[in-house]
Amino acid sequence: MQLSQSNSANNTPFLQNLQGFDANHPPDPKLLKSCVHCGFCLSTCPSYRVIGKEMDSPRGRIYLMDAINQGEIALNAASVEHFDSCLGCLACVTACPSGVQYDKLISATRHQIERNYPRSFSEKLFRQLIFSLFPNPALLRILLVPLFVYQKLGFSKFFRTTGLLQKISPRLAAMESILPEITLKYLQDNFPEVIPAQGKKRYRVGVILGCVQRLFFSSVNKATVQVLTANGCEVIIPKSQGCCAALPEHQGQTKQAQALAKQMIDSFANTGVDFIIINAAGCGHTLKEYGHILEDDPEYRDKAKEFAAKVTDAQEFLVKVGLTAKLSPLREQPLTLVYQDACHLLHGQKISVQPRQLLQQIPKVKLQEPPDAAICCGSAGVYNLLQPEVAEELGKQKVQNLLKTGADLIVSPNPGCTLQIAKHLRLQGQKIAIAHPMELLDYSIRGEKLNI
Repeated sequence: MQLSQSNSANNTPFLQNLQGFDANHPPDPKLLKSCVHCGFCLSTCPSYRVIGKEMDSPRGRIYLMDAINQGEIALNAASVEHFDSCLGCLACVTACPSGVQYDKLISATRHQIERNYPRSFSEKLFRQLIFSLFPNPALLRILLVPLFVYQKLGFSKFFRTTGLLQKISPRLAAMESILPEITLKYLQDNFPEVIPAQGKKRYRVGVILGCVQRLFFSSVNKATVQVLTANGCEVIIPKSQGCCAALPEHQGQTKQAQALAKQMIDSFANTGVDFIIINAAGCGHTLKEYGHILEDDPEYRDKAKEFAAKVTDAQEFLVKVGLTAKLSPLREQPLTLVYQDACHLLHGQKISVQPRQLLQQIPKVKLQEPPDAAICCGSAGVYNLLQPEVAEELGKQKVQNLLKTGADLIVSPNPGCTLQIAKHLRLQGQKIAIAHPMELLDYSIRGEKLNI
């Protein structure tokens, strides 16, 4: 495979004085060499499936990382586009027979890119918008009012019907297209800091509310708290908690990710919790990586490891400690569910059996498995905003596969996946409902029936 670049002026190899990776945690050569280039990752890689180019596969990107490490090619537009096309879904990590730690390699590369590659002004501006907005729940809450007015005045319907925004800016159109219907309930933020357990207290747990989850899926947080307390957990929700750092960390925003991680650690300091519960897959994966994110910080290194050791996905936790609350059917007739595996739960945290075990404990529930269940839906944090064309194709395929099961309800454990799937259900004229596993457990515990 030819990876060297040529000088356009004299067509001679341009191999010296190239801008490449710096000395601050470049992709580890030992991890790069562990790839034997067998190609098992190709069929599992969503970007390779859509784009069809070797360099947009894990194997191809590892070639590029190694070549940049060796000074054979530059960290420039031609190479960066292939790293940007990666969803970071980590399906290749699951599929690799050699145990290549691609997750560590792509993470290191993205942090290198943001430090050493000068993006265009428009690219910087759009990314700055994303990283100023989405990891800031306070700012997001302020924007809910104008967004509410925007939708009520019909602008959302106008732009989606005419496609005008798509012509102006595909990325802004992608951002607008995943916006759920805003209601006044999104403005509420009224969790007390301590919520007592129902009956005998078994555990004292902290709950992380998230950013998008906190505002657009507050019902999921409410359900999570109610399920935990119903199963003997005293719940602690520190008011000082902010963003988990998932979005900036996945996109190489080193300083922002570290600052947010420190804030989260400090917010749970001295709370005395046994576990720290998270109900969003992408957030959970990052929270468990705090030891890596802050490994170079002497003040927070040990705190980060201690914090990460307590982080547990809500479904993982409930299977581990067991349900004590009685579960009732969600409707009189049997209910068929299809569970959508979120990538950072399935591939990142290796959690796939536990959600299914919980759902199957609900009486009269039948679980269906979709084709290509392990392939990403295209959300991947903010990938569907940064790479809308690839994300569109993946979202379309994901919804078609979910619908093939004939299920009455889609179950999704991640807010980004839920927004992406809801968008493509709408585009395909389908009205099947989507729920989080915690919502279904909450309904079942309270004996409330679903209206589907």
